[in-house]
Amino acid sequence: MKGILGKKVGMTQIFLEDGSVVPVTVVEAGPMIVTQVKTVENDGYNSIQVGYVDRKEKHVTQPLRGHFNKVNVGYKKYLREFRVDESTEYNPGDEIKVDIFSEDDRVDVVGTSKGKGTQGPIKRHNYGRGPESHGSKSHRVGGARSAGTYPGKVLKGRKGAGKMGHERVTVQNLSVVRVDAEKNLILLKGAIPGPKGGLVTIKETVKSNK
Repeated sequence: MKGILGKKVGMTQIFLEDGSVVPVTVVEAGPMIVTQVKTVENDGYNSIQVGYVDRKEKHVTQPLRGHFNKVNVGYKKYLREFRVDESTEYNPGDEIKVDIFSEDDRVDVVGTSKGKGTQGPIKRHNYGRGPESHGSKSHRVGGARSAGTYPGKVLKGRKGAGKMGHERVTVQNLSVVRVDAEKNLILLKGAIPGPKGGLVTIKETVKSNK
């Protein structure tokens, strides 16, 4: 399983050799440092824990300082785990860079979507508008919420107005258009969730390549 953490830089477009234009999202990915190796014998499963983005010591809690000092690596802002088939191939302190991916690879991208705040049902759930004629007072309302006398209440799960966005979103099966190992950049075809500067996880896709 290949995976790396990155920071969304923004979107642009590039020209391919055949002259076609491809919209891409630029991600500054890695390098990550292996901070812990988990094995079936000790932990019940194989995985590696990695750290991303340097952090000042004063911003790190005492337990995490001990965790980083134990393997003699610098303090990191983000810690994540990646399941692997053979964790014995890795050692604490190993560096993982964006060159683990190559052009035409297929990846899944996990990020946190942009927060939209409190929104109405039309924007949040794509409800249709009410009558636009004179006298109507139901232009952008959610419509009937429930039955009248019975049950006499709005049932749980009814879609309505509320907080929108700021959710974990996964976009699957994106193509890797270009990898720049020197600048730690990876260009992905299309859009990915999150604002500029947001943390994203790029992993080998779970779907078959087609």
